[in-house]
Amino acid sequence: MKSLIVVDCQYDFIDGTLACENAENAVLNIIDYINKNDVDVYYSMDWHTKDNKSFIVNGGIWPVHCLQGERGAMLHEKFGELIDDSSKTPNPENVFYKGLNDEIEEYSAYSAKTESGVVLNEAVEESVVVSGIASEYCVRETALALLEDGFKVQLLYSGLGYVNKSDHLKNLEDLRNRGVNVIGTD
Repeated sequence: MKSLIVVDCQYDFIDGTLACENAENAVLNIIDYINKNDVDVYYSMDWHTKDNKSFIVNGGIWPVHCLQGERGAMLHEKFGELIDDSSKTPNPENVFYKGLNDEIEEYSAYSAKTESGVVLNEAVEESVVVSGIASEYCVRETALALLEDGFKVQLLYSGLGYVNKSDHLKNLEDLRNRGVNVIGTD
């Protein structure tokens, strides 16, 4: 069975401090993909404290985002409402947290962990579909880390939110050239 990784479909990346283009559509398209395909689903979440060094206020480059327990850090509620199979909705076994170390910028979900310590790259199958937000950052770095470790990686085109359309398209071309198969381009 294929694994689907849903990268950082959290409110701060959808309608919050780092809102991305196509984010709401990406969420709905990911849900549609989940409902139409036999996949195991894994969700990653940025999960920061107020002291995270990636924040501008702490010397980084990003606005404050995805603070632990705040609305902006929550996965979009539609994942709980519109997915037909309840085992594929977010739960403690399939939600993986990243960005927990305030000193390190962690775009990739590759080493994200569940509350019980299961690591994402050890949980997913060899064939992985990656989706989520943002194409040029966390999605890209997740796909590259998986590819580097020998996984067969696909990107769900319709399930991607992005910061900048031009950079998003350049990113897709670069990932294709590296061996990532882009699917669902309609």
